[in-house]
Amino acid sequence: MSAAPRRGDRRTVVRVQPARQVAFAVLRAVSSSDAYANLLLPREIERAGLTGPDAGLATELAYGTLRRLGTYDAIIRLAADREPDAIDAPVLDALRLGAHQLLATRVAPHAAVNESVQLVRDEAGPRAAGFANAVLRRVGQDDLATWTDRAAASARSDDERLAIASAHPVWVIRALRRALAAEGRESELDALLAADNASPSVTMAALPGLAEAQGEPTPHSPVGFRLGGGDPEPLVRASAGALRVQDEGSQLVALALSRLAPVAPRERWLDLCAGPGGKAALLAAEALAGGARLEANEVVPARAGLVRRALAPVPLEVVVHERDGRELAAAQPGSFDRILVDAPCTGLGALRRRPEARWRKQPSDVAELAAIQAQLLDAAVTALAPGGTVAYVTCSPHLAETAAIVREILERRGSDVEELDARAALQAVARTPLDLPAPVDGSGHAQLWPHRHGTDAMFLALLRRR
Repeated sequence: MSAAPRRGDRRTVVRVQPARQVAFAVLRAVSSSDAYANLLLPREIERAGLTGPDAGLATELAYGTLRRLGTYDAIIRLAADREPDAIDAPVLDALRLGAHQLLATRVAPHAAVNESVQLVRDEAGPRAAGFANAVLRRVGQDDLATWTDRAAASARSDDERLAIASAHPVWVIRALRRALAAEGRESELDALLAADNASPSVTMAALPGLAEAQGEPTPHSPVGFRLGGGDPEPLVRASAGALRVQDEGSQLVALALSRLAPVAPRERWLDLCAGPGGKAALLAAEALAGGARLEANEVVPARAGLVRRALAPVPLEVVVHERDGRELAAAQPGSFDRILVDAPCTGLGALRRRPEARWRKQPSDVAELAAIQAQLLDAAVTALAPGGTVAYVTCSPHLAETAAIVREILERRGSDVEELDARAALQAVARTPLDLPAPVDGSGHAQLWPHRHGTDAMFLALLRRR
């Protein structure tokens, strides 16, 4: 990406390290075209031929910058004496990348400044590069704590100050506080926000009956393990997908359904919102072991393809539908013994892994998603056979997407359904006891947390058709 000097230009050409080029390309794609960093970054790393420490640096620079975007924008506003929105987008992304290196990494300051300025020069020319150089040199004069205190001084409320310090939008902070308060654990908010900003370890799953764990067992999931380090992809390829990357919380909620009760012969299971297929693969392995049948559904064709790929290691014939889950379930009343509804949600429970989500989602998204979530869960209850169970799962702790949805369906369905004890179901499959306080409203659902369990913030409710 570094440009050759023009004729007569005696400046020294700064070579931008490939890891920084990759991180910058990811930031640009996220801000300009709503790309997903977790999908784009591995492709960019592979395209650039990065391995080992260089791949790790690109990952830290991209994810670290995206996690603390709000904090860095507040700092840049002061250092540049202008609103971030008034700065050209490529220049702003380079400033964010430089600020992260200066304030939150061990990167040498001269490299952080010089290579970030070169990125600006390549994208926007020498005048913009001079501006970037001045801003970053100003940023480098103080540490992160000093800049954060300075930026927070103009906040209008305690929540705004916390938003700047923790790099979370105010509305997300308030939603997380309410979710913790629903368990009587509001005091854990600071620990949760800190966990959202920490790089998560890579967690693997060994599909039961098809592969053995190749590393240290995870604390809770009986099929989970962690590698000592390095890229997990060679292990995934060598096992043909029977060993796979999967968050421990995702493993636990799927196993809570599959191991809720002994499997009767020829039980019929359904994964109603299966993309990208991690939970479907685990359910398929469990169905194979228990003699059950499994169907999967994913409305987006590209994601349905990912589901088929995820299911490939399991020698079980699984039909993958590509329909609206509400229509599919409603058209088959009383047909399934176990249904997983891993509903589309805001993803606020996976901010460690999808750092840009906190800046991309808006409060208005919640109401739209909640309507779909309630419709999916209601349709799934219709599709249950008498005595069948549906697991309602979201990767969000937002109460409007979790407890409120379950409460709505219980009220709508009346005596048709009953809520089971999801906390007991998780404890029954976990290797070691989970800290799962009962909700203050007395309901039976369970909430996993990154700061408490080391998992994504997965929500689980179990509803049985009477």
